[in-house]
Amino acid sequence: MKLDHVAIAVDDLEAAVKSYSSALGIGDAKYETVESEGVRLAIFKLQEGRIELMQPTSESGPVADYLRKRGPGIHHLALQTPDVDGEAERMSSAGVRMIGGVRDGSEGTRIAFVHPKSLCGVLAELCSPPR
Repeated sequence: MKLDHVAIAVDDLEAAVKSYSSALGIGDAKYETVESEGVRLAIFKLQEGRIELMQPTSESGPVADYLRKRGPGIHHLALQTPDVDGEAERMSSAGVRMIGGVRDGSEGTRIAFVHPKSLCGVLAELCSPPR
């Protein structure tokens, strides 16, 4: 596995894009809406990995809940693996608690989430390289 991206929950996507772009001196963000996850993303590609800024598209859903409870900040770490389905199955068999099943994510990836209780309080996403 390798680190794929850090996802940051934000209240105002456009303001966050301006802040990150200016502070880090990074180029334009690529925008995408992932309806199944209820988020609009701004993705900054870095030399190694990405930063994903996430704004909820509605008042319900996991990112909206996160923002209400904790405010803006790091939401999860994403770890890239070539076989999300196999890795999720292996982890489940080892007693790791998963959230939901394997599903489609942004940019043509396959994703699965590992419950924070299995990783010392950190939500982790398993993701595959884009198809």
